[in-house]
Amino acid sequence: MPAAGCGAGLAEGDTARRAPDFALDDLGGRTVRLSDHAGKVILLNFWATWCVPCAAEMPHLQKLYEHYADRGLIVLAISMDGPESVADVAPRARQYRLSFPVLLDEETRVVGLYNPKRAAPFTVLIGRDGSVVSTREGYAPGDEAALEREIRSLLVVAAPR
Repeated sequence: MPAAGCGAGLAEGDTARRAPDFALDDLGGRTVRLSDHAGKVILLNFWATWCVPCAAEMPHLQKLYEHYADRGLIVLAISMDGPESVADVAPRARQYRLSFPVLLDEETRVVGLYNPKRAAPFTVLIGRDGSVVSTREGYAPGDEAALEREIRSLLVVAAPR
């Protein structure tokens, strides 16, 4: 059964290419760059406050981050909310008790690089070498187990020197 999502997205499996760098502001107004996290396993999660599957997935992403951050996992939640709903992002992040960076992409620059069809949720895993390892559209209960297996396998790869 395919995972449910809020909108059409890229086909899964766009991999083996270098992840394009980007810079976005977090909820505190600080600029966060993808390249700030070079050498780590990076999970980009494109989500929106209006997306029901995103709401179901977010607590699982928080648990993965809590469990694997000290081993080299970084989660960057990229909000696709526009002007009409961007004010809801910070309260939603507090509601989910997110401890990883939540980034704002109101102009959809990064969405255009990674998720041009604007699927939500849409997850991109980036290996320690900076290449896109996998993409995943939507969320259905149980998807987090497969995601965790993939993260664990990526974390065993040594960080580049």
